[in-house]
Amino acid sequence: MECTSLVTGATGFVGSAVVRALLAAGHSVRVLARPGSDRRNLAGLPISLAEGSLEDNDSLRAAVGGCQFLFHAAADYRLWVRDPAAMLRTNVDGTQNLMRAAMAAGVSRVVYTSSVATLGHRLDGPADETTPSSLSDMTGPYKRSKFLAEEAVQRMIREEGLPAVIVSPSTPIGPGDIKPTPTGRLIVEAALGKVPAYVDTGLNVVHVDDVASGHLLALEKGKIGERYVLGGDNLALAEILTTIAKTVGRRPPVVKLPRLPLYPLALVAEAWGRLSGHEPLLTLDGLKMAKWRMWFDSTKAEQALGYTHRPAEQAIHDAIGWFRDNGYCR
Repeated sequence: MECTSLVTGATGFVGSAVVRALLAAGHSVRVLARPGSDRRNLAGLPISLAEGSLEDNDSLRAAVGGCQFLFHAAADYRLWVRDPAAMLRTNVDGTQNLMRAAMAAGVSRVVYTSSVATLGHRLDGPADETTPSSLSDMTGPYKRSKFLAEEAVQRMIREEGLPAVIVSPSTPIGPGDIKPTPTGRLIVEAALGKVPAYVDTGLNVVHVDDVASGHLLALEKGKIGERYVLGGDNLALAEILTTIAKTVGRRPPVVKLPRLPLYPLALVAEAWGRLSGHEPLLTLDGLKMAKWRMWFDSTKAEQALGYTHRPAEQAIHDAIGWFRDNGYCR
């Protein structure tokens, strides 16, 4: 099958949304998927499948061969892991492996999915692409791995001529969050009434389909070497939980907890996670990140790419609707 675009991470949340957007735009799509991976997000879609992994260079060369464009959306996205080294191998080494395979195959344009996790924080307003950050600012293995991966992509753009544009989604929510992501887990737990309190923090919430549209805009209009924040609305966590509660007909939580007394609970939750193998909902890194309102500004993407996003309330509504339809919550 002819391949206009190869998509990695296509069985996952953002990647599958990118696949749907590409198909709607008339692209022929090939996806890279691990053997035995959960492929519910690809069911019924007219795509071709290449089995392999970011650690298998032979499979990468076969997957990207004959493709004009590459969308690299694959990443190990967890805020807590038992083996941080494995996350680094996937997110950093795997990204470099894929980029080299793409250059060897003559791919004409790469859209690399980074994250706002690589950006710094501002006390006086939302952060954007110009907000400085360093590796020492990155909390936890996920943020460190994404920072190092983006750094590697930028270096390959400068030194090796990699034709890549970088997009930085904020906090996507919506249909297809089968894992679910850490934010998806929060939505499910809140919809079930299992989030009785909150801490004073904030997130930038964006519909996953708007993020996917932003990927296509980056392909068409993005400048090689530039990065573009693909975000939505900046909301306090209390606002997010209130919107979820109203959507499902529950009372929103009213108790605001200080962060410091939660650290012993996070230690216990992580210890149980190591024993059980299940990712804890409360983590030390999560509490450290909650110190900041993780708010971001998408003005650059709006002006340079024509990027737009729908209201956060719609994104939350669509996420809950999908979780309900798929048995995650009532």
